[in-house]
Amino acid sequence: MKMHIGVDDALGLIHSIDTTAANVHDIVPTDKLLHGEEQRVFGDAGYLGIQKRDEHKHREHVSWFIAKRPGTRKKLDADKLKAEKIKASIRSKVEHPFRYIKQVFGYSKVRYRSLSKNTNRLHLLAAFSNLLIGEKYLLA
Repeated sequence: MKMHIGVDDALGLIHSIDTTAANVHDIVPTDKLLHGEEQRVFGDAGYLGIQKRDEHKHREHVSWFIAKRPGTRKKLDADKLKAEKIKASIRSKVEHPFRYIKQVFGYSKVRYRSLSKNTNRLHLLAAFSNLLIGEKYLLA
C-alpha cells in the first residue's frame, strides 16, 4: 500500500490524500492530489514527464519543478546543482507529515487487510498530523 499526499508548500499541511496498491506508479494518482489552484508543483524524479500527460495538459499556468534523476544530477554544473538542492529543500515539506504518521503515531505498517480500512485510518492520522504541524502557526 502507498499513501500519496498533496502538501501546501508554505505551511506544510496536507490538503489531499490518495492511497493505492503498492504496484501502482506514483505518477498515476497525481491528478487527485492537485487541487487546481496551484501555481507551482514540486516532485521527485519519479514524476518526470508529468506535464505531458493528458490529465495535466489543461494546467497551463503551473510551473513544474521536477527533480532530475541521480545519473543526470551527477553531470550538472554548480549553478544547476544549486537549483536542484533548492527543489529538494521545498520537496522536503512533503516528508514531514510522513514523519508524524510513521514515527509519532507508529503507523509504519498497515494494520488492516483492506485498502479502504487503511485509507480511513490514514485520513485520520493525516488530520492529526495537520493539527500538530499547524500548531506552530497558531497565535499564542
